[in-house]
Amino acid sequence: MSKKFKYICISAPSGTGKSTVIKVLMKKIPELALSISATSREVRGTEKDGVEYIFLSADEFEEKIKNNELLEYEKVHGNYYGTLFSSVAEFIEKGKSIVFDIDVNGALLIKSRYGEEAFTIFLKAPNEEELIKRLMNRKTESEEKIKKRLERLPYELKKSEEFDLVIINDKLEETVKEIKNHINQEF
Repeated sequence: MSKKFKYICISAPSGTGKSTVIKVLMKKIPELALSISATSREVRGTEKDGVEYIFLSADEFEEKIKNNELLEYEKVHGNYYGTLFSSVAEFIEKGKSIVFDIDVNGALLIKSRYGEEAFTIFLKAPNEEELIKRLMNRKTESEEKIKKRLERLPYELKKSEEFDLVIINDKLEETVKEIKNHINQEF
């Protein structure tokens, strides 16, 4: 199997359904490995360290930045998010393609570092009302935090113009099928 894309970056505004899309995509393409991001944000609900995220304190995260242990990182909504080099090295050694659940700046940084080996996908909600509804239905954040996330929306939508593929995530199966078709063209 010839792989053009080693790095598949999927970004979206909060509440777009990115995590759900990625979970389904991972089941459909076994050649993919999911990069677990590190974050300094608090655990939500039933999240577990090392499963959804590698949870670090802000001080621990800043130490990793200082020691150049991160492929990319960003401070978003008051918390750090990033990818540890150590998290992706083992997958590269095994010849896997890596899926990143990542913010727009991290995705574009990976694209700039790895060029044609990287493929960037931006997911959009059908409209802002649906996005707000999805954020509210998660019941994981206060109205203040949701408002903060929505303030970043225009910035993220502008950045989406730099992505290889932009998809409206209206119907889960159709979204996954479209991503799978683009990725499979390169396998």
